[in-house]
Amino acid sequence: MRGWPEWICPSDQQPLEQQSNQLSCAAGHVYPIIKGIPRFVSQSNYADHFGAQWNRYRLTQLDSYTGRPITRDRARRCLGEQLWESLSGKTILECGCGAGRFTEILLERGARVTSIDLSNAIEANALTFPQSERHRCGQADITLLPFAPAQFDVVVCLGVIQHTPSPERTVEALSRQVAPGGTLVIDHYTDGFGWYTRTAAPLHAILKRLQPGSALKATESLVKLFLPLHKAVRGRRLSSMLLHRLSPVMCYYAMFPELNDQIQYEWALLDTHDTLTDWYKHFRSRDQIRSMLEKLELEHIWCEYGGNGVEARGSRPPA
Repeated sequence: MRGWPEWICPSDQQPLEQQSNQLSCAAGHVYPIIKGIPRFVSQSNYADHFGAQWNRYRLTQLDSYTGRPITRDRARRCLGEQLWESLSGKTILECGCGAGRFTEILLERGARVTSIDLSNAIEANALTFPQSERHRCGQADITLLPFAPAQFDVVVCLGVIQHTPSPERTVEALSRQVAPGGTLVIDHYTDGFGWYTRTAAPLHAILKRLQPGSALKATESLVKLFLPLHKAVRGRRLSSMLLHRLSPVMCYYAMFPELNDQIQYEWALLDTHDTLTDWYKHFRSRDQIRSMLEKLELEHIWCEYGGNGVEARGSRPPA
């Protein structure tokens, strides 16, 4: 079986040697291995709120938990049919993996997946999908990935780029990991005007500065208050639109009516916390995303509005 791309030092790009529970390079940089996971970043960073939410709601968005192919359908659309049908055996870098909603799908398709997250959400991922000959995990920064360039058949980053300090820098870093003939698959928020007309915007400025535990309690209180109102007005278009502007709670009764009340509640908790506590929230148009991929000289670019905003992919020219 084809070997994994080796871990390298993200600081100086030198090989790493494992000694006991740590990795180190010749220059003296040391990276601990905690719970079997190499840690290439400090244990506290701007993604701490994401770590808290994914460890709290570890199973919530997994298709195996909801019983619905919500994540599968999204992944298939973003990957495209040709790549979807040929995932088996491919070496995939999954960046911003969270608790593993896409990890589950990629592993089911027979891929060999390296899952990376900046936060300790990587622990939730490894708990649900234990490391094996087809899955490994690491805690790392997308812009300082611990790999030599151009080693992965597919690089997937969904639901993440808008939350990084610079989307353009993030996409550039991701593209460097794509092997010749390989594919980069991404998405990004778009059309931020609606966000700034909701009550969520001022709440976001407050909640993102709270400690993760306090922010979780705050979003839980908001969901308990507003979600019953969303349920009460579902199917009534005007009332739902008005409540959407007044309520900071993310609600999926209209988008996913097949989900039962318990899962609706959990999804509302998870995504409300996500929306109100992300440190960075960027918006880009389809043309801007396409321009990013074109500047990186990717080919066969597909870029369309859909999902959470804009979904896109492009291929690295063959060697």
